[in-house]
Amino acid sequence: MKRLLTILPILLLALAGCYREPYADAIISPNPAFVGENIKFTNLSSNTDYVEWEMGDGTTSTAFNVTHFYYDPGLYNVKLRAFGSKSDVNTVSFMVDVIGSELTVVVQLWTPIDEPEGYYLEGASVILYPTLEDWEFETNPVAELFTNGAGECTFDGLSYQRYYVDVWEQSHHNYWLAADDVEFIETQLLDGAYYHTFIAYVDYDPDMKKSASTSASRSAQKEWIMLQGPKGEKRDLKTNKISIPRERK
Repeated sequence: MKRLLTILPILLLALAGCYREPYADAIISPNPAFVGENIKFTNLSSNTDYVEWEMGDGTTSTAFNVTHFYYDPGLYNVKLRAFGSKSDVNTVSFMVDVIGSELTVVVQLWTPIDEPEGYYLEGASVILYPTLEDWEFETNPVAELFTNGAGECTFDGLSYQRYYVDVWEQSHHNYWLAADDVEFIETQLLDGAYYHTFIAYVDYDPDMKKSASTSASRSAQKEWIMLQGPKGEKRDLKTNKISIPRERK
C-alpha cells in the first residue's frame, strides 16, 4: 500500500508533464489580396480543442479553416486564438493587405446604336456616389475627378460594390439618361481582381445655363434638369461596362 501511494504522485507528475499547451498558427493565401477576392485562412494550430478567428473587419468565426473576402481596401489585423483542453489559449496575429478596385470612367456623347459614335468629352467633372440615393441627393461623394483629353479619368482604392456616376460639364450631363435607365449611371460590381471600364454616356444640353444663374450650384442645376424629365423616348443602353483580368503585382 505504501508502495502504491509512492507511485501515484510519480504517475500524476508524468501525466502532467505530457500535457501540451495550444499553439496558434496559420497560412494566409493570397496576401496581398484584392477586394472581393476569396482568401483562404488555413489553420495550422496544434494541441487545440477549438479556435476563434477575428477577421479585422468586425466578423468572427469558430471554423477551423476560414474562407473570407473583404469589401473595403486597407490593412486588416486578423487574430487567431487556439484554445487547449484546460481552457488556456494561445493567440497569433496576421496583417492582411487588401487592394482596392480600379475604375476608368470614359465620358462619351450618347448616340443611337445605328449612328456614328459620339465624341469624348474633356474637362467633365465625374463624381462617384456609393448609392443611388446619394447620387440623387448629392450626399456622401466618394471622389471627384476631371476627364483628360481622351475623355477618361481613373479612380482607384475603391470598394467591392457598385457605384453611381454623376457627370457634369457646362453643356453636358447624364441626368436625362439616368431618368431613362439607372444602368446608364450604375457601374458593374467592382471586383478588385479586374480592371474595370465604365462608359458614362452624356447628353448635350445647350439650355443648361437657363436652369439658374451662372453662380448656381451644380445641385440646383441638376434638380432643374431632372424636373424636365427624360429627353424624348427611352434610349437603348449600349454596352458600357467592361472588365478584364487584373495583373497581380
